Amino acid sequence: MKREQKEQIVESLHNTLSNVNLVVVTHYSGLTVAELTDLRRKMKEEGAVFQVAKNRLLKRAAEGTQYSSILEMFSGPVAIAVSNDPVAAAKVAVSYSKSNEKLIVIGGSLGSEILDSGGIKSLAALPSLDSLRGKLVGVIQAPATKVAGVLQAPASQLARVVSAYSTKGDAA
Repeated sequence: MKREQKEQIVESLHNTLSNVNLVVVTHYSGLTVAELTDLRRKMKEEGAVFQVAKNRLLKRAAEGTQYSSILEMFSGPVAIAVSNDPVAAAKVAVSYSKSNEKLIVIGGSLGSEILDSGGIKSLAALPSLDSLRGKLVGVIQAPATKVAGVLQAPASQLARVVSAYSTKGDAA
C-alpha cells in the first residue's frame, strides 16, 4: 500500500472517530468474507459501521480524538464498530458474537469513558435511542389521554341519561 493511500485511510478513520459516540473494538480472526459481509449489513441496518483496518493506521487515526485512550486495545486482528447511537454498534456486535464465537468483543469507548467487554455487553442490554424516545412520548401522552377521557365522561353520562329518559317516555 502506498503512503498516499495510507494517509487517506488515516484521515478517513480520524474523521469517522471524531464524529461518533461509540467505538467497539473486536477481534475478527476466522470470520469468512460472507460472515463479515453479513455483519456489515447488520451494522448498516442499525446505523452503525464495521471497519477492518491495520492497527498502526487505527492508532494514528485515534490520536487527537476522544478515543486515544483505547490505543492499547488495537493489537491482533482488530476491527472497530462505530455508531452515533450510543448502543447500536454494541447491540449488533454483542448479538453477532453470541451467534458466532469467531467475533470477540474486546472493549471500547463511549465518548471518553473506556469500557471493557462486560461494559460493552451491559451497554448492549440497554434499549435503543428510538425505543427510549417512544417510551418517553408514551409517558407524555398518557396524562393527556386520561384528561381527555375525564372531560368526555360527563358529556357521555349526560347523553346516556337523556337517552334513558327518552326511551322511558316512549315506553309510557
